[in-house]
Amino acid sequence: MNKVIVITGPTAVGKTKLSIEIAKKYNGEIINADAVQVYKGLDIGSAKVTEEEKENIPHHLFDIKEVDEEYTIYHYQQDARRVIEDIQKRGKTPILVGGTGLYIKSALYDYKLSEEKESEMYEDLTTEELYNNLLKVDKDIIIDKNNRHRLIRALNYYKENNESINNNKTNKLLYNTIFIGLTTDRKELYNRINKRVDTMMKNGLLEEVKSFYDKGIKTKPLLNGIGYKELYKYLEGNYTYEEAVEKIKQNSRHYAKRQYTFFNHQLPVTWFETDFNDFNNTIKKVSDYIKNN
Repeated sequence: MNKVIVITGPTAVGKTKLSIEIAKKYNGEIINADAVQVYKGLDIGSAKVTEEEKENIPHHLFDIKEVDEEYTIYHYQQDARRVIEDIQKRGKTPILVGGTGLYIKSALYDYKLSEEKESEMYEDLTTEELYNNLLKVDKDIIIDKNNRHRLIRALNYYKENNESINNNKTNKLLYNTIFIGLTTDRKELYNRINKRVDTMMKNGLLEEVKSFYDKGIKTKPLLNGIGYKELYKYLEGNYTYEEAVEKIKQNSRHYAKRQYTFFNHQLPVTWFETDFNDFNNTIKKVSDYIKNN
């Protein structure tokens, strides 16, 4: 199969499980498309695939960076394209799996990116102030004004290149690609997100975060990543434990909403309702769709 398969969607809808089954059926290898999962040690909070879950399917671009190493969308684009081409040369199917829409788009579309050298974090500014500062230099930009990470990127990009980050966007696909999205109704999704956060806490998310906090590490993935930034605030005394957990749930739900907006506007995704009662139904529907396309 000379195609690239993308499996995307919000958190907690079954992307990992589906990707393994599709990889088995289509001689595939999996490429991470989640901005947090590239980092070593950020396992529980990012719901990273475990060795057991991999079922001996090759996985790429997981655990490739330390949390204090710089890794941008530019680096991901270079790495993902190299891996896609290597997998295809070996006659196998690249399967991008994850919910970071910009990673997926930068890898598969003809985005012209340059290496970002500006890394200002603007810790002294609120998200609203960041947005207003961006509008001062890039008045016509269309961007999610509540997405702090994207605002920082856009402002740094403008400072470095003296042009809008939107100027490097294109809708020209570089690969023959099938875009699969998993979804479920909003109530079910939010319920699953809330339960997943509770499970993460039981599985040691606080201890995972504390291992970095105790070393004084304050880098982008920890200060911006959902599950990490809230527990940093708890450890700094700004939240109670209960407030931190509730904030993780709330921010995860908000992020899922933003993901849908991005996928629906930026990627030609065909959506499939996840059957949580019998996941084999979901696997069959997706497999049949891929076979017919």
